[in-house]
Amino acid sequence: QHFIRGSQSLLSAAGYREGFLWKRGRDNGQFLSRKFVLSEREGALKYFNKNDAKEPKAIMKIEHLNATFQPAKIGNPHGLQITYLKDNSTRNIFVYHEDGKEIVDWFNAIRAARFHYLQVAFPGASDADLVPKLSRNYLKEGYMEKTGPKQTEGFKKRWFTMDDRRLMYFKDPLDAFARGEVFIGSKENSYKVLEGLPPSTQGNHWQHGITIVTPDRKFLFACETEDDQLEWITTFQKVISRPMLPQEYAVEAHFKHKP
Repeated sequence: QHFIRGSQSLLSAAGYREGFLWKRGRDNGQFLSRKFVLSEREGALKYFNKNDAKEPKAIMKIEHLNATFQPAKIGNPHGLQITYLKDNSTRNIFVYHEDGKEIVDWFNAIRAARFHYLQVAFPGASDADLVPKLSRNYLKEGYMEKTGPKQTEGFKKRWFTMDDRRLMYFKDPLDAFARGEVFIGSKENSYKVLEGLPPSTQGNHWQHGITIVTPDRKFLFACETEDDQLEWITTFQKVISRPMLPQEYAVEAHFKHKP
């Protein structure tokens, strides 16, 4: 309860907040000051490239919004990673503010807006059920090597983020969009994780392999150290051992029909 009462003041009575944050450019990596507006009435967080711009550069639905503190990744003690879904793919936005309180207030305002959205979306749910859904940290992040579906193009080093059931990989940890995403379902639905790689595998430079088996294909990864391998396998097993929720079947279906 404490969080909910405490955050009401951060999203004013009208469910509205605006201010400036330093945002990392998608293509050039420069941080520039951008106006952000969070509006519960519109159900969205928006940002504008110019102060007087009529049209926002991006509209992020509160329904699909997540925020997580990422000081090390962003290279700023008050770094926040905001993600949302765009055409069912994850889009990352990296921001910070010189004032730590300001960024915490934004984080709490996003959580408060998510809370009000979820109260409407799940009218029967208790506050205790909703609070864990307000924002989520990633289950694990780090480098692995991967190869493609035909396993002929060699292994490439990529940054991986496990976000709930989405395993995303990026060329660089601060990329706006993932190069690809793998949906990881449950063991009841024929997903499993195996230590090591098939004997015929070639081209991996790192020695500690992981194979993820999905109903459609195998995904091959290699870790630099045994510790990394163990941590990733443990993370994947946790996800796979959790039964799928009804709405996750829709996400799985989307992944299966992705080109």
